[in-house]
Amino acid sequence: MHALKGALSSLAIAIYLAVAAPMVTATDVTVFAAASLKEAMDDQAKQFEAGTANKVIVSYGASNALAKQIEAGAPADIFISADLDWMDYLDQRHLLAPNARLDLLRNTLVLIAPSSSSATLKIAPNFGLAAALGREKLAMANPDSVPAGKYGKSALETFGVWASVEKQVARADNVRAALVLVSRGEAPFGIVYRTDALADKGVKVVDTFPPSSHPPIVYPAALVATSKSAAAKPLLEYLRSASARAVWEKYGFGLAQ
Repeated sequence: MHALKGALSSLAIAIYLAVAAPMVTATDVTVFAAASLKEAMDDQAKQFEAGTANKVIVSYGASNALAKQIEAGAPADIFISADLDWMDYLDQRHLLAPNARLDLLRNTLVLIAPSSSSATLKIAPNFGLAAALGREKLAMANPDSVPAGKYGKSALETFGVWASVEKQVARADNVRAALVLVSRGEAPFGIVYRTDALADKGVKVVDTFPPSSHPPIVYPAALVATSKSAAAKPLLEYLRSASARAVWEKYGFGLAQ
């Protein structure tokens, strides 16, 4: 039955692609995607490849680093950022294809601890994060540049605790690096996306930050202006299709549209 469902899923994707965006020839398509998309985007790539003869190559990293690489001429066809700012950065420099940008996904921000931890905290104004940390570190993506870190700082500022923990922040290069610090027990608490927490059994969610405590977590996607891949536009269209929705939701993401 599982094999039959898989076959039907691949058939549905193939039919969708044939109708919505037929391919003339097989080609590679390179995606630069925010690190938090790893498992979900890997799955989407497999689904897309199963319905076409095209090859999807995905490079993951912090959105700021990926945007800078694209600005420097890296050969990306599609960029999926974890916030609007870094997509705007490329847009303002005319590095995106005209009329080929959309808001793709949404996410949620959570406070995590190692799965073995007995710690409990309730997110509220002036909640006791500093006391719970003691002299240890709070794992976060770099709040100066990486989207997850910027959202985390904003949320902590909203609740009046940023000043009390700022000097104890372990500033990771991306959100997955922050996740690993907590999963390995190298930090007693961390701030990541809910989808990251779902992807690692070594952590548990302590509490969820209310959406009102930080800017909306939106993942925009766009075609890069220099793209020559015939598969780029069809892949971007597939990622917002009904066939792709089930995969996104499987990993905890919601569609932005």
